[in-house]
Amino acid sequence: MLDPRIRNITIGAVVLGFLIALAAGIWADPKWSVNTVALQVETNDDGDLYYTVDEEPVLIGETEKLAELPNLPPEEVSGRIFVDPQDNYFIGNATKTMGFWSFVPPIMAIILCLTLKDPLIALLMGVISGGLLLQQYNIIDDVLLPSFASSRGAGILLLYLWLLGALMGIWSRTGAAEAFAQWATEKFVRGPKSAKFVAWILGVLFFQGGSISTVIVGATVKPVADKEKISHEELSYIVDSTASPIAILLAFNAWPIYIQALLFVPGVAYLATDEARMSFFFDNLYLSFYAIFAVLGTFLLAIDRAPIVGKKMRAAIKRSRETGQLDRPGAEPMVSQELQTSSVPEGYKPSVFEFLMPLGVLTAIAVGSYWFLGTPEVRVAFAVAVMAAALSALINGMQLKHLMEGIGNGLKGVVVASVILMLAVTLGRITGETGAAAFLVDLLGSAIPFWLLPGLLFVLTIAIAFATGSSWGTYAVAFSLAMPLAFSIAAADGLANPDRFVAICFAAVLNGSVMGDQCSPVSDTTVLSSMTTGADLMDHVLTQLTPASVAGSLALICWTALTFTCS
Repeated sequence: MLDPRIRNITIGAVVLGFLIALAAGIWADPKWSVNTVALQVETNDDGDLYYTVDEEPVLIGETEKLAELPNLPPEEVSGRIFVDPQDNYFIGNATKTMGFWSFVPPIMAIILCLTLKDPLIALLMGVISGGLLLQQYNIIDDVLLPSFASSRGAGILLLYLWLLGALMGIWSRTGAAEAFAQWATEKFVRGPKSAKFVAWILGVLFFQGGSISTVIVGATVKPVADKEKISHEELSYIVDSTASPIAILLAFNAWPIYIQALLFVPGVAYLATDEARMSFFFDNLYLSFYAIFAVLGTFLLAIDRAPIVGKKMRAAIKRSRETGQLDRPGAEPMVSQELQTSSVPEGYKPSVFEFLMPLGVLTAIAVGSYWFLGTPEVRVAFAVAVMAAALSALINGMQLKHLMEGIGNGLKGVVVASVILMLAVTLGRITGETGAAAFLVDLLGSAIPFWLLPGLLFVLTIAIAFATGSSWGTYAVAFSLAMPLAFSIAAADGLANPDRFVAICFAAVLNGSVMGDQCSPVSDTTVLSSMTTGADLMDHVLTQLTPASVAGSLALICWTALTFTCS
């Protein structure tokens, strides 16, 4: 029960936040963030100047003097070519932002998450304040409906409500998950350490990253971990910290395909083509220090050798081992009671095959479709897995009535988490529309010491991803601004090895976005890690902050030290 004084303060803060958002939406003037990117210009056989974009030469036609840039309307800057007195060429870029007012919605959502420990209310309040800020006062039709009715929103509801819920419901009804836990315990698990190690190794093996890794690993290891008295805080951290970090280390997935397209900097030859950018991505993965330390940290936690886990995590470990309580008293697990216990019909014999077969089908289709088609067909994989699980249960003798009851319970078990997921996506869209990320990156400017830039980019992208709950959304805005900034500072400081400096900055953005997303209470992977492991969302967020911060601090030290090798 929330303390009355805290409750009144929280209500007052919400009302104040709404009033600020409403006033800012009416009276604050959106600002423009204007910058330029240097071009590497060449001359063709006809004597025409050009720069390269995706292996195609782009002729330079009409130009403007760089000194005239401040006199042009910002909306006319993007795409125009400028030249300075030394005949250096630049391309203009302009982004519209609402300045620091754009942070009202995510800040409100995060503060309410931390105080109320209720992500549903917190995200809803953040979304409402975002609607007021954008002057979209019909929250249902103008804000929520576009997200829920979008192809992305429909895909989320289809995957995480219908398909994931149905699969978990079938497993709960058939007792397949418990049968797997019993089998795994007898064959591989000899106690909490080996149970956690199984979770860690599965997180490494399912290197597709993001939601698919989180869902598969969490659903697979939960019954084993519960049997061995692994606290849900521990398990959710292992699942979360071996999802996106592994995806950028073992990047044989969709991540490099998406990210390489964001690395283009006009005129920079070694980033001018898809192949060149892909090579740049893979060649510099060794600089992903946060991902390396995060994965190593979860391994040490799995074998009970982590030197720093934080007070809250230690308390969770002690509680679960000594009392068997997997959640703290008063916790509200993300999975409802329908999915926390099995309800096997009388006379039905659970089978390990009914757990492993759908899981194998799911993994084979998801990974195989990526290898052969270039895109992991996650929804198709889950749909086939659900059908395989249902068919297997019917063949094994389960009545159709009991099967449908299991599916219904599964849907009820994930409906709250699915709504939270949709609100997180909506809040991320709002934050993007208000230009929060562009404003933050623009604050860096160009007058900063070169050795400070990677650390600033790391902290900045952590803040953006933490506020928006999206690493990929952070990439979309941060790379397009951070990469040119790195080139500009490398040139201004006359670095002897500018390419290495740019690679360090690239790694800082890549990893900062992952850390911010991983730690954010409004992130889909954070929600899914809690949902599939049965953890309380805010317990998961608060217990993983310390080990994630340790990994981030070590990474920051490494990047800063490496910058001095570039001078």
